[in-house]
Amino acid sequence: MININRILTIAKKEIIHIKRDRASLVIALILPIFLLLLFGFAVSSDVDNLKLSVYDGSKTVESRELINKLNNSTYLKVYEYVDTPDAVERSLDYGRTKIGVIIPDYFTKKLRKGEATDVQFLIDGSDPYIAKTATSYSSQIVNHYSQLTFSNNINHKNNSSVIKPYNLLLYNPTLESSKFNIPGIIGLILQNITIMLTAFSIVREKEKGTIEQLIMTPISPLELVVGKITPYVFLAFFELDITLILGKIIFGVDIKGSLILLIFLGTIFLTSSLAIGIFISTISNTQLEAMHLSLAYLLPSVILSGFVFPREAMPKIIYFISCFIPLTYFNEILRGIILKGVGIRELLQPIAALMTLIIIIIIVSIKKFKKTLD
Repeated sequence: MININRILTIAKKEIIHIKRDRASLVIALILPIFLLLLFGFAVSSDVDNLKLSVYDGSKTVESRELINKLNNSTYLKVYEYVDTPDAVERSLDYGRTKIGVIIPDYFTKKLRKGEATDVQFLIDGSDPYIAKTATSYSSQIVNHYSQLTFSNNINHKNNSSVIKPYNLLLYNPTLESSKFNIPGIIGLILQNITIMLTAFSIVREKEKGTIEQLIMTPISPLELVVGKITPYVFLAFFELDITLILGKIIFGVDIKGSLILLIFLGTIFLTSSLAIGIFISTISNTQLEAMHLSLAYLLPSVILSGFVFPREAMPKIIYFISCFIPLTYFNEILRGIILKGVGIRELLQPIAALMTLIIIIIIVSIKKFKKTLD
């Protein structure tokens, strides 16, 4: 027979343990609410305000009207005007814009003669969903403006479209989802494994009681942190090589840019993940607490880094939060080198942001670790 009193006694004892482990209790109660609010606002497939880079070769009333039609929609916004068609493509290479608009110099001349003319759209195809959306939006707006122009143009010679939009998909012309997903998955795997491994390293010493032995040695906090990280650096470097090779063999994702640059920047990113793991380890008292804190970081990073959902669709406050996640910038680096084939010049902004975050994380981790040892 089951004894209810014994069950209640054990349950009471467990409640006492839970109350004593305040950190785990707070995480268990607060984390679901935090994730619900965060994901509820951040997870959206709607894409608005896609940035445009515009080259207006015509510079006439008609060309400006078309640009205003594009800019006044809720879907597209002019980010910059450039002086040459080549500058439009460079803007996409740098990741400043998602769509490039090239209005030829003969645009208005043909319209006024009643002849059909064209507008070219260069679309960043690295994200298939955004590319499809951008193609649809741009074509709809141009076709609507074309109909208005046709109805007002008595010189038009036939019933064909006055303005024809030509869409050119760059970087991933076939819009294969694997070419977008695999680079993001590589970054995600490297981040998750390195953080989870290092998050348990120091807290394991605490639980076993061996941290006191380390404190008694003349080793400095910096030396201990570097020593703890070093084995995982080699392990993570091996994982980076394996994921790149398997991505090529199994999914056919070629690296269009420099492999050496990718490995170098990948090593820098791994340093940030290892530092985050060490920081989590220093502020945790148990391995269970370290696991909770790791999940509290890893789950939002999946959503907010642009791995699955476009950051352009996120509210401004959520977008701002995503700027403090190293994976956000490493995803830009991965897709820039693997899909676009760009070099270090085009990646200066995400590299600078990633390096800044790494320096901050390492400084905070070492200071927190010193306090832990004290």
